[in-house]
Amino acid sequence: MVGLARGTVEVVPYRESWSDAYDAEVARLRSAVGDRVRQFEHIGSTAVEGMPAKPILDVLAVVDESTTASDLVPALETHGYERRPDEVDGRVFLAKGPPENRTCYLSIAEVGSAFHHEKIAFRDALRSDPELAERYASLKRRLAARYPENRQRYTAEKGAFVRAVLDRRD
Repeated sequence: MVGLARGTVEVVPYRESWSDAYDAEVARLRSAVGDRVRQFEHIGSTAVEGMPAKPILDVLAVVDESTTASDLVPALETHGYERRPDEVDGRVFLAKGPPENRTCYLSIAEVGSAFHHEKIAFRDALRSDPELAERYASLKRRLAARYPENRQRYTAEKGAFVRAVLDRRD
């Protein structure tokens, strides 16, 4: 089961069903955008086996330079996605589900962009290093307990950890 109210933080134990939910969402996305997306990637904590996470799928749609992310937005909006303001360069960000039950976050970025590289590198680092994954899981649990109604603060306070992992991988 996926879904969480916008702006809130709840970290739940890993659920094997997240992988199937991701596959189903990608199938829906493919029907909406066809071959204009080069590949889809399952990112974020729901993509890391055993990792506690907010019960919202994170999907990355990777596009070629010839396809602008904004070109995909109208088709995605007809399939339940809402474009959201974003402060991250190099991506278009959309959310699926009503504000009281967000089920999926979709980022659209160009292949090889910094956003694409960093999301895959961080996910793969967590997948390949159980000790690192446990430290991140512990941090997420502490921050979720401290900021259950403040998603921005929760995300911001994870930033130093994420940056340190990415810096050591570069």
